[in-house]
Amino acid sequence: MIETDWIATYVTAVNIIAALAIGWDKRQALKGGQRISESALMKLAFLGGSLGAKVAQRRFSHKTRKQPFARQLNLILGFHIALLAAAVIGVMSGIRPY
Repeated sequence: MIETDWIATYVTAVNIIAALAIGWDKRQALKGGQRISESALMKLAFLGGSLGAKVAQRRFSHKTRKQPFARQLNLILGFHIALLAAAVIGVMSGIRPY
């Protein structure tokens, strides 16, 4: 259970960080300030923050019309959902990852 606690803590933290980064980037865009690069936002999403990034994207209406960004974020989110589904199916069928 210690591994699952660590994973849950990591995923929660990276999603919060990704959501805050999207919100900060939106704020900076409105103010004309220093922005966060799209590649940095994508890295946060890929590292596990895709759900937080997607929720923040919708909440702040940020980068919704930038199709390469929106499409890539959707692909990463879909990949993470598939990984989660595979893990759940594996646990339910008794497959141990180690």
